[in-house]
Amino acid sequence: TIPNMDFYCSLASSGCRSVIMTAKAVGVELNKKVLNLSEGEQLKPEFVKLNPQHTIPTLVDNGFSIWESRAIAVYLAEKYCKDDTLFPKDPKKQALVNQRLYFDMGTLYDAFIKYYYPLFRTGKTGTPEDYKKIEAAFGFLDTFLEGQNYVAGDHLTVADIAIVATVSTFDAVEFDITKYANVNRWYQNAKLVTPGWDENWEGLQNFKKMIQERLANLKNN
Repeated sequence: TIPNMDFYCSLASSGCRSVIMTAKAVGVELNKKVLNLSEGEQLKPEFVKLNPQHTIPTLVDNGFSIWESRAIAVYLAEKYCKDDTLFPKDPKKQALVNQRLYFDMGTLYDAFIKYYYPLFRTGKTGTPEDYKKIEAAFGFLDTFLEGQNYVAGDHLTVADIAIVATVSTFDAVEFDITKYANVNRWYQNAKLVTPGWDENWEGLQNFKKMIQERLANLKNN
């Protein structure tokens, strides 16, 4: 059967962009349904029925509904990838990919949220302590990438795609990635080898504008 995939998303969201890139990598088309979160479109009963947590991204594949971007990426890779390169079947290789995905969610992206997201609520960034957590997370990623071209193994996997979605979000807020030589080297290569990179960067532009406006307000006040 031809996949019939409705993809509920916001193009500014890192998780949504990582799924868009993963879909490109496995060669499936997403029927994008962009939700306006500030208008509360994610709270409409028909969406809550698909995802009681009413979060984006949410994928509905021929009636099967799944959310959480990294879970969606793994699902797409396992179901639609012609081989297991994006998500290896070998238990050790797969464990490494999973570890990097959890690192992305619980450490790297979490650090972004804690420092930058308060801008949207209070107009101020997080604390200097929160900023140190960003630096620590990049330090860990830099160590993982010592002598490596990819974050988990010797080729592109869903872990690279998830982490490039996060790192490009830091890039959009002008966090200095060049301080981390291994991360910077990996990132420059990832821009060239990740399917859907252009769409990822395009999706970031609105987010970049929103954040920069808030950062400018912060400087002016």
